[in-house]
Amino acid sequence: MTESVESGRRVPADELLALVTDVFVACEMSATDAALLADSLVYADLSGIHSHGVLRVPEYIKKLTSGGVNPAGRPSIVRDAGACLVVDGGNSMGQIGMNFATQRVIERAALHGIAAAGVRGSNHSGAMAYYARQAILHGMIGIATTNALPTMAPWGGAERILGINPLGVAIPAGEERPIVFDAAFSGSSHGKIRIYQQKGWSLPDGWALDREGRPTTDPAAAIDGLLMPIGGFKGTALALIMGVLSSMLSGAAYGTELGDMERGPRPGQDGHFVAAIRVEAFEELARFQSRVDGAIRQIHACRPAAGVERIYAPGELEFLRQEEYRARGIPLNDVTLADLGSAAAGVGIDIGGYSWLAG
Repeated sequence: MTESVESGRRVPADELLALVTDVFVACEMSATDAALLADSLVYADLSGIHSHGVLRVPEYIKKLTSGGVNPAGRPSIVRDAGACLVVDGGNSMGQIGMNFATQRVIERAALHGIAAAGVRGSNHSGAMAYYARQAILHGMIGIATTNALPTMAPWGGAERILGINPLGVAIPAGEERPIVFDAAFSGSSHGKIRIYQQKGWSLPDGWALDREGRPTTDPAAAIDGLLMPIGGFKGTALALIMGVLSSMLSGAAYGTELGDMERGPRPGQDGHFVAAIRVEAFEELARFQSRVDGAIRQIHACRPAAGVERIYAPGELEFLRQEEYRARGIPLNDVTLADLGSAAAGVGIDIGGYSWLAG
């Protein structure tokens, strides 16, 4: 999910986090919730997943101030079956409800070996790896998925019926970096296509279709049209399955019940699903981690195809980017920075101290 080319003004991660936290506090979120929401966006930018980063700040401000999302919404457990929970997000931002569910699932997996939660009454929740990765700190495998506004047609169709419904999985390793996968079941996402549109780039082949279901590399036609599934029929089938897990276990809205791209999402209707598997309930943790290390090293040792210098395990590029961006700053394009500055000023934040907003 990372961009193939990184360019833009370098922004210190700590300053970006402070500014975005202040923005959400100005939207009447608590300082704790604002910091969590901001951290989820900066985490995405640090990983190179700019489609889920601070690009979203203007959209989130609108949700919190006039879009019907409750900035003070509190998630709660509404059904408790021990290892299985249903969480109502209280119409909070999705990151708040999803983080609450993730923490409860990790606590229950420590007791039961495996635990899961369906989440309803929620909203857009950002990058799935943000939640799945929390499990690896406890010697667990993390799994997270969410529904999304319909932007994809079922295989052979030309109507927006399916969301791209991403999946995040994190697996603890030992000496190697953890395996972390976070991707939707489309060639790309609307957020990433917006990045390409901002930069004036043409889309890669296989990302999108126009309104008539014809392949396109024009970002504007893609935003107006359909996202293309990965793997043909398999991609649409997996998107359907993630949508069912994210919505029908908790009673959240599914597919077109969420809203549409023209009118936007219905607030408080999103659903998510998160699970944790405690490795030591199945296998000795050190042995498991050692074997995961072996699988990663096998990938590294694989003979590369022509023109390929190095082969990476899932999530490895994101970890490398996090290290680089924390040291050198996060590259953000001028449109994202201009939108961020305008949005911050619009909620009363003094942006004069952030020289990188002025260029």
